[in-house]
Amino acid sequence: MGFSIDLYLNNIIVPIYRKSYPLMVTNKNNAYIKESLFSSKDGFFELPYFSNSPQLMLDSIVNLPVATHTLYKQKVHTENDFFDGNMNYLEIEEGLWVMSYNFDVKQNIIANAIYDDHNESEYYYLSFSVFHYEFPVKSIEKNIVLKSKCWTLYKPKTKVSMYFYKNTSGRFINIVFNKKWAQDNISKLFPELDSFFTSKTGYLTWLDQVPSEDSLFEKIYKRMEQIPVGIENVKEDILQLQNNFFSTVIQDNRLQSYAALSIFDYSSAAKAERMLLHHLNLPFIGINKIAKELHIAPTKLKIIFKSVFGLTILQYHKEKNMLLAHQLVKNSHLKISNIAQMTGYESASKFSSAFKKRFGSLPSVFRNNQ
Repeated sequence: MGFSIDLYLNNIIVPIYRKSYPLMVTNKNNAYIKESLFSSKDGFFELPYFSNSPQLMLDSIVNLPVATHTLYKQKVHTENDFFDGNMNYLEIEEGLWVMSYNFDVKQNIIANAIYDDHNESEYYYLSFSVFHYEFPVKSIEKNIVLKSKCWTLYKPKTKVSMYFYKNTSGRFINIVFNKKWAQDNISKLFPELDSFFTSKTGYLTWLDQVPSEDSLFEKIYKRMEQIPVGIENVKEDILQLQNNFFSTVIQDNRLQSYAALSIFDYSSAAKAERMLLHHLNLPFIGINKIAKELHIAPTKLKIIFKSVFGLTILQYHKEKNMLLAHQLVKNSHLKISNIAQMTGYESASKFSSAFKKRFGSLPSVFRNNQ
């Protein structure tokens, strides 16, 4: 475990990060981080980091040759050829951390969570992310920007890969808590989740669906940018955001009857999502084509994807595709019939019906009301 020292500033007690020497990482793994940093594979540049604990994650990021650490602000900053970004961190109490991030991606990046076998891995990561993706559309001069929000909850020792595309900008907040904290603070409020927190590795993702998530996210994010800050102010908002999340998703069968998948399966789900997002402005490319690209049986891919994302591959594509259509209706002068064709609908009438079902009004009415 890491530890803190107290710094008194304007009568506010702030825990300040201090290098935790008992958290020793093998030379072999340290070498892997340095050698793998921004190595290229399948068109993506790798950004590896240790995910055993928030302290070890912080150690691995601070020690990157492209990182600058400002101790009293509890902030890590980087500007390099691949991305520019900032990370703020705060240990709220024993077993509970919060980390906030923002970055602009200059090249395709894959962030890989790895683990050091010589350190304990007992932390869960609950992440809420808000990203903006650019999609080039030939019929208009300016690229369409798609706002994408999602929640991800992953368990200790889960090797998560996150793909970030060139010209993507984003912010996210990680609420990081260990097993004991989860048992004392989450399982007591939501006993139905106890089996999830005591089972093996894995992660789940939910699209935008939690009440008040935007306002709470902005509130927390601004507080984190103002470190040093009173811990109780952040803690209250973090607990509210977290409880809103679990209250919303508690009925999800994936949580109550959780079954861990293999590392290969999680990787396949992430790559399938990457392919869907990469082809959003095109008609659905089909499950068979995705499965063939990933060298996996279509039936198995369907099961894996639904397990991780809670939606079928087609449902996921339709939701993201409809969000793209929303931006095209809002930010372009393209005809509704052209947008329908661009987003894979057979006719303008079917597109308009789907648009109204998702957003509450016909696309023509929505555009006229802007």
